Amino acid sequence: MRFVYNVYIQFIYRMATEMSQSETVTVRLSTEVKQKLVALAKSTNRSKSWLAAQAISAYVEEQSWQIQQIEEAIKLADSKVSVWVEGEAVNAWLNSWGTETENSVPCV
Repeated sequence: MRFVYNVYIQFIYRMATEMSQSETVTVRLSTEVKQKLVALAKSTNRSKSWLAAQAISAYVEEQSWQIQQIEEAIKLADSKVSVWVEGEAVNAWLNSWGTETENSVPCV
């Protein structure tokens, strides 16, 4: 029983810490989305705020990752180590796949 109690106390402490480090944000939702959120909150026994915070957090993480990857690709593309091949050469190579006269990989 002591283990369960300790886990519960740690969970409450973590939740209190996260709540004290959070901020309030107001969002406008369509009636349809709000109804779905209410239904989801009831079926998962979570608050609407918790579900919204999880959804926003996941969206922000995904978008941040995507932007970081794009910025890194642009940096690489602009660097001196980048090698560019004309699109026409790539298309010709791809179109030759599976034929008897398959082209070799295009080079600069």
